[in-house]
Amino acid sequence: MSKLNDKRIIPIACPLIGDEEIKAVIRVLKSGMLAQGKEVEMFEKEFAEYIGVDYAVAVCNGTVALDLALKCLEIRPGDEVITTPFTFIASANCILFQGARPVFADINERTFNIDPDSILEKITDRTKAIIPVHLYGHPAEMSAIMEIAEDHKLYVIEDCAQAHGAEYRGKKVGSIGTAGCFSFYPTKNMTTGEGGMITTNDRKIYNKAKLLRDHGQTRKYHHEILGYNYRMTNIAAAMGRVQLKKLEMWLKIRERNAKILINEIRKIRGLIPPYVEPHVRHAWHQFVIRVTNEFPLTRDELAHALENHGIQTAIHYPKPIHLQPLYQNLGYDKNECPAAIKVSKEVLSLPVHPAVSLDDIKYMVKTLRELATGK
Repeated sequence: MSKLNDKRIIPIACPLIGDEEIKAVIRVLKSGMLAQGKEVEMFEKEFAEYIGVDYAVAVCNGTVALDLALKCLEIRPGDEVITTPFTFIASANCILFQGARPVFADINERTFNIDPDSILEKITDRTKAIIPVHLYGHPAEMSAIMEIAEDHKLYVIEDCAQAHGAEYRGKKVGSIGTAGCFSFYPTKNMTTGEGGMITTNDRKIYNKAKLLRDHGQTRKYHHEILGYNYRMTNIAAAMGRVQLKKLEMWLKIRERNAKILINEIRKIRGLIPPYVEPHVRHAWHQFVIRVTNEFPLTRDELAHALENHGIQTAIHYPKPIHLQPLYQNLGYDKNECPAAIKVSKEVLSLPVHPAVSLDDIKYMVKTLRELATGK
């Protein structure tokens, strides 16, 4: 919590940068080794160990991680990749980058994640992969998705951009599919400023991703394939290594905040708190309620009222991807994925990050109750 002109401000996101991160970055700056090097290598090793995979490849952002994962799997023009329309647009745009076609499966209204039954309906002879998104930090239903993928010989690229530390049936996300892709944007559960990571147990994907991120060179000035400059810097990696050590502590605070909010919000008529499947560990990147017609204010009116009380909110996401102008211009049916369209009109994210104190939680609950009763 912070205060501005004696008014309480609870931000929707708050990257936590401490003395340890500052010292790590200064150490790299003083070394003069600023670009990709030993720090990146150590970050990859430590992140792979945390996720429980054999390999990790650090890149410059989460979108690039998705792009490289698809390139490693040789997704090409004419191919189809199934994903969710209810997520940040990068999850689908990375498919367009390959010249392939995103195919949108609808979502489960309770978890906000891609519905395996809808995936089955969308498979054709051109389908090559599935990109499930562990939205808001809640793992997608990976057992069913992996079974579908095995039956139809499809790759699975987990979009873990919002799910650092989340678990599905005891396994960390990013270790279940063919590959996992993470983002370290400042609003994420841990950050490197900008950055991304590909995780996998497939050595071929690992080797090709390393080539692709560095101009296709196996050694300096020896270029075997067409590659890109998608490298992470030692500066970013040094920050990431410190943040990774703090991640579990931060996840516990997020979970504490989320549990209190769920217990209190379920008592308020017209608000639906987040649902958590019993077999998952939610990473609580976002705490997302649904504002129904039974609440006295509309979703947008509630957001405005909370803002007036110093409680920042956000709408993740106000328009499903297939309704975006880009995708409408590509000819997508605006009536498909009705569940995604429905929840996009109801969702509202409340602050849940580790900088939110118990006092902040009490204030948020008190404010929601007052707005619900008009008192």
